[in-house]
Amino acid sequence: MTELYELTISEAADLLRQKKISSVELTQAHLDRIRAVEPEVRAFTLVTDELALKQAEEADHRFASGERLSPLTGIPIAIKDVISTKGITTTCGSRMLENFKPAYDATVMKRLNEIGIVMVGKTNMDEFAMGSSTEHSAFFPTHNPWDLERAPGGSSGGSAAAVAAGMAMGSYGSDTGGSIRQPASLCNLVGLKPTYGRVSRFGLVAFGSSLDQIGPFARNAQDAALLLQAIAGNDPLDGTSSPNPVPDYSKALNGGIKGLKIGVPEEYWVEGTQPGVVSAVRADIERLRELGAEVSPVSLPYTKYGVAAYYIIAPAEASANLTRYDGVKYGYSYRDTSEMWDAMEKTRQFGFGPEVKRRIMLGTYALSAGYYDAYYKQAEKVRTLITHDFEQAFEQFDVLVSPASPTVAFKIGEISDPYQMYLQDVFTIPANLAGICGVSIPGGFSEGLPVGLQLLGRAFGEESILRVADAFERVTDYHTQWPKL
Repeated sequence: MTELYELTISEAADLLRQKKISSVELTQAHLDRIRAVEPEVRAFTLVTDELALKQAEEADHRFASGERLSPLTGIPIAIKDVISTKGITTTCGSRMLENFKPAYDATVMKRLNEIGIVMVGKTNMDEFAMGSSTEHSAFFPTHNPWDLERAPGGSSGGSAAAVAAGMAMGSYGSDTGGSIRQPASLCNLVGLKPTYGRVSRFGLVAFGSSLDQIGPFARNAQDAALLLQAIAGNDPLDGTSSPNPVPDYSKALNGGIKGLKIGVPEEYWVEGTQPGVVSAVRADIERLRELGAEVSPVSLPYTKYGVAAYYIIAPAEASANLTRYDGVKYGYSYRDTSEMWDAMEKTRQFGFGPEVKRRIMLGTYALSAGYYDAYYKQAEKVRTLITHDFEQAFEQFDVLVSPASPTVAFKIGEISDPYQMYLQDVFTIPANLAGICGVSIPGGFSEGLPVGLQLLGRAFGEESILRVADAFERVTDYHTQWPKL
């Protein structure tokens, strides 16, 4: 018998509409699952059990009234702790905001609350979204449900682990350089980074303002489409959100990709990618060819400079964004001094963790007098070239495919060199620099651990990558596999 927490969102939504289950029953099943496995996985910074049951009761009242509702009404969802939730602690995985309760909801949360989702909790993350393993949380590392000695990826590792372990039916994270797609790859999930501007960033605590995007984690493409549909669209509170109309993503999932042109970037088969990952992804590409797609190689010559450019641009933006944490306006404040500058220095010294300090220093250096032209300006030029690479590729192809991560899940504590950790995002970073959309989907296994297949689409091409993801799922069972917790 299938447990309630094992249902997909689409399956649960059908049962709720037919009144075969209630949202309270569904929510309680997930809260019970949290109690059972959270002590091992540690995906949450906060479990909002009382709020969740209250929201579930409200959803059941809406079902009883016959109101026409969203497929997400009454569905238990987890929220990354970088998304502002009114009156509910939003820590960003940092001591700096350990006790911070925002005075307003992010636009994404406002939209989700309006349709009546059930929030089961806030999820753990690398501090201020800076990391690829969720080991850089100021509180504790999150463990991968597929192997509790391994990392779930990051920075949205808590959101990925919560869904992979059955503690939430879907979740939301943020992706600045791969922070949704890489943990989705390591946890056997669908993780989608929307086009920059497709989803409002209002209320998303900023890391890299020109790179950040909120997106969903789900068990399959259909659920990912529903989760994206709920949050996409223009927001007058975010000047970078796009006015482009939002299509019905679920209608794109017709199961067919015959004649679709798929490009395989030659530069994405880099040294250091594990052989098991290479073989799994090459087999996935052949499967797409068997489905009728026209698969050909393509060159993206400047994307090999993506990691170098990103680690100038992102820290530069972070150093500017994090200046607001001065111990005066909100958050942690060092008070054992009467000197203003000393208080500000000590606030940042004790409030920020080592990875955040490292990136602030990198960014401040790159923006400083004498180095701006040599580093930041050059990085932005490279970004333009990378964007041009993708534009040329999408003149010939509908979708590009590659591995999502060069490795399967690595052991917690295994990667101590920051540069080696940064290379975990070698396949995902170029999409953020170019502002295009991308998704990681379950693409097989290597040594019993998940491998992610990355699909990249042109700007506002989410329909295309979801269509390919759905077609791939119809002829594989990777996405149906569960970790043995």
